[in-house]
Amino acid sequence: MSSRLDLSSARWVKSSHSGGGGQCIEVAPGFTGVMPVRDSKDPNGPALIFPAAAWQSFITAIRAGGFDAR
Repeated sequence: MSSRLDLSSARWVKSSHSGGGGQCIEVAPGFTGVMPVRDSKDPNGPALIFPAAAWQSFITAIRAGGFDAR
């Protein structure tokens, strides 16, 4: 049994906060229980697969300012 996720049908979405600076990520929503993430500069490169709950916690922390530079 393979543990690889087939991303051939993934619809990748770039962050709305990318601003064209070249340091962007893309996500592929729509996969049950996980969130694939990749570097937009390397679309043929590897994707990281995060558990959906972990990804949601990360997004919640970003929105709460948890990673703001001080």
